[in-house]
Amino acid sequence: MLGPAPYHAELAEGPDGAHAVWAQADDGVRLRFGIFPAQKARGTVLLFPGRTEYIEKYGRTATDLVAEGYSVLIVDWRGQGLADRLTSNPRVGHVGTFLDYQIDVDTAVAAAEALKLPKPWHLVAHSMGGAIGLRALLRHLPVESAVFTGPMWGIRFSAVVRPAAWALSWSGTRSGLGHFAVPGTKPESYVATQPFEDNVLTTDPEMFEMMRRQAVAEPQFQLGGPSLQWLNEALAECLALSHLPSPDLRCLTFVGQQERIVDVARIRARMAAWPKGMLLSVPRAEHEVLMEGPAVRRCVTEQCIALFEGREITGGALAIPA
Repeated sequence: MLGPAPYHAELAEGPDGAHAVWAQADDGVRLRFGIFPAQKARGTVLLFPGRTEYIEKYGRTATDLVAEGYSVLIVDWRGQGLADRLTSNPRVGHVGTFLDYQIDVDTAVAAAEALKLPKPWHLVAHSMGGAIGLRALLRHLPVESAVFTGPMWGIRFSAVVRPAAWALSWSGTRSGLGHFAVPGTKPESYVATQPFEDNVLTTDPEMFEMMRRQAVAEPQFQLGGPSLQWLNEALAECLALSHLPSPDLRCLTFVGQQERIVDVARIRARMAAWPKGMLLSVPRAEHEVLMEGPAVRRCVTEQCIALFEGREITGGALAIPA
């Protein structure tokens, strides 16, 4: 059963006709979905955001895709956005098991079917959404193609820190402290407290300001550091995915040349072994290529549409007009 949900149109800056709905997952968690309909749509994009993100953040991305003739569905994952939070502290990013996100995926598919969103469907998945999306593809998510941006197929740690991250998250989870935030992380949203200078998300000051403005205007959007259990589950899922083959599906992956959050080596290894996959590096870009400046976003969108339409794509570095 779908019901009307809040949608902050003035913050999203999305296309006309956008709205949001509530849906209850099979385990009782309430999720929120953003719907961005296109006139005479050529298909639908299922957009899987990253950790800490929410529907409104992708309003401009939805505008770009709708302009190309694609309707868009965006999910607020459990534990973030306006979906149900999972701990007594709503600022801690938490999940029971990483496979719980697949319950959210199944709910998204059911919602898209109930809303009769036009087919064919395509996947666009960012960061944590990239790990969720890859697992969903291996579970036969009904899409014709997939785009990943900065996918979390590995988390970037130094060789010294990685064993400590495993040990701390494992021991914390098993000692009943899994719902506590990882030590050293902050309770506030990154964009609400971090200055633009040397941020790890985008090189575009206007897009960074948009994200900051959204987080400050709607405090419920804010999410701080992950829980120990989230970290342990994420590390285990990335490792598990690394041992699995790529699906038989056309795929395009973007990674910023200045990426500092996810493990680029894991991305390169995955894409080198993806028979129908192509890797594009984005010059002078950070983690969120869909939150870069207009020229980068336009080029990324053009390549996404080319993939959806089955046109040939050449790998390497994305050519950004001056």
